[in-house]
Amino acid sequence: MSLVPEHIKKLKPYIAGQTIESVKQRYKLKKIIKLASNENSLGPSNRVIQHIKKELSNIYRYPDASGFKLRGILSQKFNIKLENVILGSGSEGIMSTIMRTFLRDQDEIIGTKNSFIGFRVLAEASGKKINWAPMINYHYDLDEMAELINSKTKIIYLANPDNPTGTYFKIKQFDKFMKKVPDRVLVILDEAYFEYAQFIKDYPDSMHYRYDNVITLRTFSKIYGLAGLRVGYGFANEKLVESLMKIKLPFEPSILGQIAAIEALSDEEHLNSSIQLNRIGYKFIKNELSKLNISYIKSVANFITLVFKDSKLSEKCFNFLLSEGVIIRPLSNFGIPECIRVTIGTNEENKIFINKMKKYLRS
Repeated sequence: MSLVPEHIKKLKPYIAGQTIESVKQRYKLKKIIKLASNENSLGPSNRVIQHIKKELSNIYRYPDASGFKLRGILSQKFNIKLENVILGSGSEGIMSTIMRTFLRDQDEIIGTKNSFIGFRVLAEASGKKINWAPMINYHYDLDEMAELINSKTKIIYLANPDNPTGTYFKIKQFDKFMKKVPDRVLVILDEAYFEYAQFIKDYPDSMHYRYDNVITLRTFSKIYGLAGLRVGYGFANEKLVESLMKIKLPFEPSILGQIAAIEALSDEEHLNSSIQLNRIGYKFIKNELSKLNISYIKSVANFITLVFKDSKLSEKCFNFLLSEGVIIRPLSNFGIPECIRVTIGTNEENKIFINKMKKYLRS
């Protein structure tokens, strides 16, 4: 009798993008630009770096298990109670805690095909039945997701904006959907790219809603430039948070992660610079791709997904760019092999990417 459950044997693990060092060694290149993981190309704020350096001598200490200070700052920023805030090792860390806290034997999950692969791995690892809804033209189909709700449904996952497509569902669509969701069903609303999308008039900022069965997830990994420190946070009804606090790992996020997040929240100038850089970069890349007659999906996040006629062409483009020192993200693991995802980088990185695309087309 095997010690490993069948659903774990069949599980396909999360595969991260290629590292800069691995590409350097493979192609014997000196300069690499990485536009594969939706990181903030500006990096963290200087304020964050300075405070981390000051705290390095304290890393022998355990962090505050409750995350009291960071949770307090987040509660003030978003005008909610401390008891409504949860922390974790990235938003995936909180997703994992949600699964372990609320799923029972016969419960089922609803998700969307081709959406965030990190959630898919966690959902499949739970061993529960998952009902997957297809996308329509790379957009969520909330009507279809609502149709999938049954008496066993416990968790529904929504990413808004979506990763890897960059698309979003609108206020009216979300309102209509939530009217069909029973109070006994938990909705995980993943807003990892909220800061980029918040200025869109018909974007449903979850903080304007007070559903007791919605758990909002956000992160410091993207616009705040703290991906390497793994700090995620969430907002939910205090009873849900109370249950999550019982199950979450006691010392997450790390001491440096909590300190970095606190300082990142205080640096509005760096936040605004990151937003502005993304706007300029998105406009530039979008216009250049249009000139090159390359199809792409309109995005409200910090990346653009290119769409090719088939998987062979997307793979060919990916391999060419890799050989030229530009790391982007193939999306075959997400179930859309005809697509590749490109993070919006610095102005220099964006120009290099476009120039390499021109070279690819000439070849």
